[in-house]
Amino acid sequence: MPDSGAILALDQGTTSSRAIAYAADAASFGVRLGEGRRELPIAYPRPGWVELDPREIWRTQRESAEEAIARAGVAGRDVHGIGVTNQRETVMIWERSTGTPLGPAIVWQDRRTAPRTDALRREGREPWLLERTGLVCDPYFSASKLEWLLDHLEGARARAERGELAAGTVDCWLLWNLTEGRVHATDCSNASRTQLWNLTTQSWDEELCRLFRVPPEVLPEVRPSAGVFGTCSLFGGEIPIVSLVGDQQAALAGQGCAAAGESKTTYGTGCFLLVQAGAAHPVSGARLLTTAAWRIADEPLHFALEGSVFMGGALIQWLRDGLGVIAEAREVGPLAESVADAAGVVLVPAFTGLGAPHWDAEARGTVFGLTRGAGRAHLARAALEAIAHQVADVIEAANRDLVAAGDRPVQSMRVDGGAAACDELMRLQAELLGVPIERPTDLETTARGAAALAMIALGRASDLASLREPDSQVVRFDPTRDERWRADERERWRSAIELCRKWKGQ
Repeated sequence: MPDSGAILALDQGTTSSRAIAYAADAASFGVRLGEGRRELPIAYPRPGWVELDPREIWRTQRESAEEAIARAGVAGRDVHGIGVTNQRETVMIWERSTGTPLGPAIVWQDRRTAPRTDALRREGREPWLLERTGLVCDPYFSASKLEWLLDHLEGARARAERGELAAGTVDCWLLWNLTEGRVHATDCSNASRTQLWNLTTQSWDEELCRLFRVPPEVLPEVRPSAGVFGTCSLFGGEIPIVSLVGDQQAALAGQGCAAAGESKTTYGTGCFLLVQAGAAHPVSGARLLTTAAWRIADEPLHFALEGSVFMGGALIQWLRDGLGVIAEAREVGPLAESVADAAGVVLVPAFTGLGAPHWDAEARGTVFGLTRGAGRAHLARAALEAIAHQVADVIEAANRDLVAAGDRPVQSMRVDGGAAACDELMRLQAELLGVPIERPTDLETTARGAAALAMIALGRASDLASLREPDSQVVRFDPTRDERWRADERERWRSAIELCRKWKGQ
C-alpha cells in the first residue's frame, strides 16, 4: 500500500451499495486498495411505485465500507477522508431524536406523484419551476415525493411542523448516520435535484416549499460539495467526511470534465448525460435539465446541462430477472451480437415513463414488430438498441442547445457505468450517434469522482484535471455506418416513441 494512506469513497446506488478505498496521493490516484459491495433489496408495491428501506440503505453502505477498509488492509487512522456519492432524488423522512425512519424511501424512478405534477403542469406552473430550479414538472424529483410522504405517513406533517422530523436525499441520510446524528446537511448538487432549491439564489426557496407544502424545518443545511461535513468514528478512527455529491455529478468529476463543454454519459440503472457548463447558468430550449454540478469550497458554483434516461442497465436486469432471457447480465452482449439485426423488433422501455427530452410520466413500455421469427437474441439486441437510442435522443437535444448557444455539437462522448462494459452496446451507440465513444478503463467513475473531490478538499490535489485517467488507457469505438443507415434507424425509433406515447398505462 502507498505510504499516503487511503481515501474511502462510498457509492450508494439504486440496486447496490459500494465502497472503494483509493490510494490517497495524486501520483497514484485511481489505484484501488480495497472494495466492498452489497446488493440492495428494492420493492415495487404497486405499478409505478418503487421503494427502498432506509435502514437497508444504511446497513448495506456501512457493511460495504467495512469490507473495503478490511480488504485495503488499512486502519481507520490511515483513512484520510471519506467521500460520498449517491442515487439522487430518492427521499425519506426520519425522527431527529432517534434516527428512526418513518416509512420507506421513495426512489427516483417512482411515478406515484404523476397526478400531482400533471396538475401543476395544467396550472401553467412548469415555466416558473424551470426558471427557479432548472427542472421540468415531473414526479422524478424529490419535492412531490416528500409532499406525498408528509401526507401519507401517520402524523408526519404535524410532527414536521413541530421540528421533530428530518428529511433528505440519500446523501443526507448517509451523512446523518456516519456522524451518528450530529449533522443534517446536503450539498448543492443534491439540493438542486429536489425542486425546492433555487438555482439563482442558491438557497431553499420559500415559495417552492409553500407550493409543495414542505415545512422548511425538515430540510438540511446546504454546503459545498467539497469541504468538511463532519467526522465519522465508526471505522476505527476519527475520519473527516470531506465530499458529498450526486452520482451523475460525481461521474462528471471522475471523468475529469471540469472545462465548459466537456461531457459524459453514465450507463447505470438509468443513463445520464451531463455537459459541463462552468460558472455560466445554462438554459435549455430542448427540455434538458439545468443542474448544479458542484461547488468546491468558496469557488463559484459549477452548472451542467443534463439529459436523464430512466431505463438503462435496468433494462438488462429486466431481461435477466423479469423474462429469463439471460442468466447473467454479461450474456446480453454476445447474445445480441449473435444476430445481424433485431428482425424488426423495437422495444421502448417506458416502464416508469419516459425521461428527457420527452418527459411523459404516463407512457408505458411497449414492444413493436414481433413475428414468429423473433427470438431471445432479437429481443436482447432490441434492448441494447433501445438504450442506445434513448441516449441518442438526449445527445441530439444537447446538440440543439449547444448550437443555439454558438458552441460546437458533441464531437465525442466519454462513457462510464456498469452497462458501458458491454462492447456491443458501445458499438451500437457510436453508430447511432455518428461520433466516437471513449471508454476509460475505470468504469466506477462515480466513486472516483467522490474520491477526487475529497482529494481536493484535503489539499492532496489541485484540480480535477490532474486526477483524470490518462487518454492512453481509454478504449475508443468509432462509427462505421453511413448517414442514410443512421437516419433510417432513428426514424424507426421516433415512430415507436410516438406510438408508445399514445398508449397510456392503466
